Amino acid sequence: MRIRIMQRRTLIMLLTAVAVAAAAWPFTTRAQPAAVAPPWPQRPVKFILPLGPGSGSDIGARLFAERLTARWGQPVVIENRPGGDSFVAITAFIGAHDDHTLLFAPTSTFTAHTILHSKLPYDPRDLMPIARVTNTLIALSVPASLNVGTVKDLVALARARPGKLNRASITGALDFVLSGFLKGADLTMEKVPLPRSGPGGHRPRRRPHPGLYGGVRHRAVAAAGRHRQGGGDDQPPARPTAPSIPTAAEAGYPALEFDGLVGLFGPTSMAPALRDRIANDIREVAADPFIGQRLIATGQILNPGTGAEFAAAIDEQKSKLAAIAKALDIKPED
Repeated sequence: MRIRIMQRRTLIMLLTAVAVAAAAWPFTTRAQPAAVAPPWPQRPVKFILPLGPGSGSDIGARLFAERLTARWGQPVVIENRPGGDSFVAITAFIGAHDDHTLLFAPTSTFTAHTILHSKLPYDPRDLMPIARVTNTLIALSVPASLNVGTVKDLVALARARPGKLNRASITGALDFVLSGFLKGADLTMEKVPLPRSGPGGHRPRRRPHPGLYGGVRHRAVAAAGRHRQGGGDDQPPARPTAPSIPTAAEAGYPALEFDGLVGLFGPTSMAPALRDRIANDIREVAADPFIGQRLIATGQILNPGTGAEFAAAIDEQKSKLAAIAKALDIKPED
């Protein structure tokens, strides 16, 4: 989900216990025992992902699944359901109607759905946030050959060469953010498909440092996250990942700010106490230093949070995207 800029032609989710009295006389009453919720999980738990194997979210889900399997005493199975603008995974999750089937997904895979589509194959209200898990690092990058070192430099170059630069980003939320930035800065760039240069044709993972994309070496000029090094809502990560790269806000372009939130969703029928327990288990697993170190290598930062915190962050992102869509006069399509 890296936002990228490219030079033209250069690939720049009634049991009631009944006590029966003995038949003896006189009849005596007994207090009814309180109903006790059955233990959870009672069988294997499934994490459905809207991305394929090898993606950052997939690696993160598998790291947590391994530790949660030991913690819960039941296997946690990963099911990759990529494609269809994440509709495949989301509808599979919602259609399960099962508190043992959860959606593990980046919010950018669905936050723009209601803006882009007038009709959806699912009800967004059925996505119940359980726990925020990680932040995927998102960066604005440019080809090293452009000799652009800052966002300000990029803006100056694009203004001097209107329509001569290409740009690409993951469709959905991140594409909105980039389009809104260009609109606000009065810049014109031609939109081109994002190159598929990763293993098996997958798009490159998001990393806040130089890398090869589409065969061209790129340099990150700004991190889209709220904190330097791509930290979470409350504080930056304990271990720096890209300390030299400023945030979009630090660079003077807050329009590019967007946290790559990834988390767990459950069915709306799930008991609040169970949601809280899962969120707490996520936080406990995240305290393992190995998890954080492994995720850094995949371009992710631990950012565990409650379901309420996760929901608030999602609502904030949806509001931002709605404002961008209004500015761009984007209407949902049938």
